[in-house]
Amino acid sequence: MSPLDDFLPRFDFSERHTIDIAAPAHRIMDMAAAWRNKDDPLIRAAIRLREIPARLLGHTRQQPLDISDFTLLERRGDAALVYGLIGAFWQADYGLRDIPSADAFRAPRTDDVCKLVIGFTLQPGAGPTRRLTTETRVLCATAHARRRFTPYWYLIRPVSGLIRRRVLATIRDRSTSPPARQPGGALS
Repeated sequence: MSPLDDFLPRFDFSERHTIDIAAPAHRIMDMAAAWRNKDDPLIRAAIRLREIPARLLGHTRQQPLDISDFTLLERRGDAALVYGLIGAFWQADYGLRDIPSADAFRAPRTDDVCKLVIGFTLQPGAGPTRRLTTETRVLCATAHARRRFTPYWYLIRPVSGLIRRRVLATIRDRSTSPPARQPGGALS
């Protein structure tokens, strides 16, 4: 059973990507938790392109959308991370709603928004590797939200898939690289 089932067992849209990584579980999950869009120039460019309509309409965000805009719903040790976001994602400014807690995310919605979860799960892989999976699920709260979100999903899905694969590759590269030395010789 996926940890995402605790937050979004029923969903209208989903996407899943995996990568095998030869590194300790704690290092892999720490790198997944630390990853940000700013870490990848192609992802930064894709987000900036997506946010052009908001800028043209004067709905500028202080920072481009990033995982820090999501609510950490749960971390299960070195096995899983689950983040949530609620909004009208087809809107120029994403139509984001506040999520003060995991329970608030689970609460039923009747407004024209979508609930989105992104999860990272880690399982044993072949040989000395571990398989890191990222899964995105979206539930549209109303039929109207589903009609609005569906064309948006099919428009952004290819880029979203590319982003997820690049995130996984970056996590793999950082997890398998030697830890950086800090001034004074300490490891980070």
